Amino acid sequence: MNSVSPSAAQYVGLVMQDEQVESWRQPALERQGSFGFRAPQVSDASREAAREPDEMDKVKAKLMSAWNNVKYGWTIKTKTSFNKISPVTILGHSYLLNSEDEVERFRRDFVSRIWLTYRREFSPLEGSTWTTDCGWGCMLRSGQMLLAQGLMVHLMPRDWAWPDAQQLTDVDFEVFRPRSPVRAGGVPIPSFGSLRGSSTPEKLPASGQAPRYCQRRRPESAKDRQAEPIHSKLITWFGDQPSAPFGVHQLVEIGKSSGKKAGDWYGPSIVAHILRKAVAKTSVAQTLAVYVAQDCTVYKEDVVRLCDLSPSQRPADPSNQAWKSVVILVPVRLGGEALNPSYIECVKNILKLDCCIGVIGGKPKHSLYFIGFQDEQLLYLDPHFCQPVVDVAQADFSLESFHCSSPKKMPFSRMDPSCTIGFYAKNKKDFESLCSAVSMALSSSKEKYPIFTFVEGQGQDYGLEGHSSNHGGPLAHILPPGPLSRSNNRRSSEEFVFL
Repeated sequence: MNSVSPSAAQYVGLVMQDEQVESWRQPALERQGSFGFRAPQVSDASREAAREPDEMDKVKAKLMSAWNNVKYGWTIKTKTSFNKISPVTILGHSYLLNSEDEVERFRRDFVSRIWLTYRREFSPLEGSTWTTDCGWGCMLRSGQMLLAQGLMVHLMPRDWAWPDAQQLTDVDFEVFRPRSPVRAGGVPIPSFGSLRGSSTPEKLPASGQAPRYCQRRRPESAKDRQAEPIHSKLITWFGDQPSAPFGVHQLVEIGKSSGKKAGDWYGPSIVAHILRKAVAKTSVAQTLAVYVAQDCTVYKEDVVRLCDLSPSQRPADPSNQAWKSVVILVPVRLGGEALNPSYIECVKNILKLDCCIGVIGGKPKHSLYFIGFQDEQLLYLDPHFCQPVVDVAQADFSLESFHCSSPKKMPFSRMDPSCTIGFYAKNKKDFESLCSAVSMALSSSKEKYPIFTFVEGQGQDYGLEGHSSNHGGPLAHILPPGPLSRSNNRRSSEEFVFL
């Protein structure tokens, strides 16, 4: 189910009925005048130069926008169940949900993650009539969340938590003990949606010993509050305005060099390269670089050449400040048509690492941003909820719609094998530790060959243009040529080398 922030859903009950009527009435009128008739081709040189969309494109965009605004503008709220005896992992942090304090720590951690979803009513994307990314921009939104997490650990204090997370009190999950005779559906921990003073904490085990994972709720720290201006500034970089360096307008513009346009579906591999170019293009993240692995291989010398700002210094000092922090993105494919179960343990071990910033992928034709797991289920943030655009240029704009209070899970077996894994290293010493820790996690796979590898030396720079959907060079495809591969436009942008 789609994740929902309570504040983001405020407009649903009041406005949704009028919007649905209006959105269905308008396409109906447009449909009468467009079906069965096509305007003749107009050979207007000025119009051709400006590449204005023709009338049919405009009608198609309006119809798609109206339908997707209805489809993704509402949700059925359900509670996700978590058991008490297995730890929940979120990007290197583990929580055992057998006490209210531990549940509170988990809740604060989850709510503090930046959540970027479909938006509507923003200014038209250049060269099109699209004013929403509903129905086609989910992978771009997942990529934004991945990059936002990298920027969070890059700019914010370690273990930062959003000080205002407590205001999102409508937390839609419950905790239960497996095989408990009380209630199979789950036993909610008290006070999720109320003040903590009004509830009674759950009793500890009979032994009287606190569980190993249990800690007292961390009080709001001065560092968290002092970092709020950075938090707000970071979100403005992902705003839905043409000037935002990592907004959908910029990402779509960068994607044009690969043959993509507004309304197309983007794969996890091409999004990785779009993010790389977006970071290289802007001046707001001059101390950060993005490296995209090639052919499932991270070439260490390429990373060093990208990050080391003092190449003449030999040997390089691991603590040298003249080193750019780096986000490493690794596009991979974890199987053929479906996820290879042999890779599940490996993915779990990767998500346990502090250096991991998440995985963008999802289930077929449905992009998600994976940030953790419990047992055999992945924990994710879902971009498939359409919210009104927020003017981030205003002072003190609301941050509530950029944070989610509804953790959701799905089985590993439903995960699409195409994905991109993200890592972050602050300096050279961290990068060396990252290579060692990730290599150890990759060795846990039951397969003969790892998901990807770290090697010395440098590789060929393919660049974004090499990942164009109409690229004619020799590529290794998963699907054989045929009607299925031609009809599935999504797979055409995902190029992987199989071992």
